[in-house]
Amino acid sequence: MYYTDDHITIRRMIESDARKIYDTYLSYGWHPSLETYERYFAEQDTARTTFVAEYDGEVAGHVSLIYTAEEGPFPGLPLISDLCVFFHLHNRGIASRLLDVLETEAAKMSDTVCLAVGCHSGYGAAQRMYVKRGYIFDGSGVWWNGRQLEQYAPCENDDDLLLWMSKTLR
Repeated sequence: MYYTDDHITIRRMIESDARKIYDTYLSYGWHPSLETYERYFAEQDTARTTFVAEYDGEVAGHVSLIYTAEEGPFPGLPLISDLCVFFHLHNRGIASRLLDVLETEAAKMSDTVCLAVGCHSGYGAAQRMYVKRGYIFDGSGVWWNGRQLEQYAPCENDDDLLLWMSKTLR
């Protein structure tokens, strides 16, 4: 266990979390892949640590710390990936606690942590939170489908249209 208070607990992912995360996303009308969350568990300690938040004993969200970014402008740095708090539990400090734990763990391996945040309005709350937490845009512009876009390049405002950010941890 990494963190606990009266309502929130942050712990490492366990195998059964994959199905809970998948089922919740499916209930939103999203098209998740159970294999994605099973892979998160399988990669525990080799490529990532996935932290799971519980709120009053129920899975409430998750985030992964990927040990080495393989794409984007920060190759080799630890990477924050797939931060999500379930909709019905927003605005309870869960994402902040997940990031507190992740940043503490990332600081054990690097002075800096990076992330990519989506550009469409569905990521608006995340964009604001990252800026308030001290994350800085790297200035490389918009990335889409894993590559930096040239000026005036066509793209689609989907979940793969990203801006990269980083934060100095120590």
